[in-house]
Order: sequence, then C-alpha cells, then structure tokens
Amino acid sequence: MKKFIPALAMSLIMSTFMVSAPQAATAKAVFAGGCFWCMEGPFDKLKGVTATTSGYAAGKASTANYGQVSSGGTDHVEAVQITYDPDIISYATLLKTYWVNIDPFDARGQFCDKGHQYTTAIWTKNSEERQAANASKADFQKLAKGNGSFKTDITNYVSFYPAEDYHQDYYKKNPIRYKYYRGGCGRDRRLKAVWGNLASH
Repeated sequence: MKKFIPALAMSLIMSTFMVSAPQAATAKAVFAGGCFWCMEGPFDKLKGVTATTSGYAAGKASTANYGQVSSGGTDHVEAVQITYDPDIISYATLLKTYWVNIDPFDARGQFCDKGHQYTTAIWTKNSEERQAANASKADFQKLAKGNGSFKTDITNYVSFYPAEDYHQDYYKKNPIRYKYYRGGCGRDRRLKAVWGNLASH
C-alpha cells in the first residue's frame, strides 16, 4: 500500500499537468491566387505551416460548391486557408510566399483561368494583418516586373468554406494531371516573367 500511494500521487500530478498544459496556438490566413490546387504546395513547404485547405472565400454557404463557383455564378473566390503557428512563422512571411506565387497585375483572373472566381485577394482579420498586408503589397510592387499597379484586393475576412475532398492536396494525389494543368496554364512562365528568381512553386 505504501508503494502504491506515491505511484498514485505521481499519476495524479501527471494527469493534472497533461490536462492543464496549454495547447500551442494556431492562426489562419486566407489568400486567393487563382486555382487553389496551385496555392497549397508553396505554403506546405514552410516550417510552421501545419495545414493548407483549398476552399471558397466570401459568398454564401448554399453556393459554396465547385460546380457553381467554377461557373462564375457566385460571389465566391477560389482560395487557400493556411493554418500556421505564429511562434514559428509570421503572417508577414506568409505574405512573402503569397506574392511570388501570383500575378498581381491581372485583374481578370490568374494565368489561363479568367473570371471573378480566379482573382487575387487577401482577407485580413484584424488591423495588424491589414497593416502587414498593405505594407507587403507596397514592398512587392517595387520588386515585380510589370505595368501598372497591383490588382490584388486586401479586404476584411468574411467567410471561408472548405472545398470538396477531392480538391484537397490535389497536387499530391494527382501529380501527373496537376503537372499538365500547371504547365498548360502557363503559370510558371508568367511567374518567372513577373518575379524572376523570386518566383517559387
């Protein structure tokens, strides 16, 4: 019994510690850069990013499906939601990766995909994110090669609806189809033209 009591006490202490130990906080960023298939990979590579989710930003829940969004008949925009640990990677660093993976000069869509549903946008959730996004936009405008101003909207976050399962990690699950789509769409050629050696994918 004497041996059991210390063991029981230790078990209770460990249980209390496990219950009360704070969980690592995560944050979420939502960016639109054309086809969401192409926007997961660049962020998945970053240390501190724990998940990327393809989905539909803004619009109504009732029309948040690929058939309706891709037809251009809704207010949604294809986007990616990035879940990250702000103690490891900053929102500003996510923005750096975002800019060099889009063509911010195109107001009509991205690469071969045209329409409102393929336009670029950053949805901010507080004043700090809005300030960081605006500062980043100004900085990268100086680095980009193109005519005119950036057409990427920076706006308040409204909603995000995850896309259908078959869209998630598409570049991993369907590498051959993804490669042909990306190449045929001219994405990498245009990114190289706009960003030079800064382009990443």
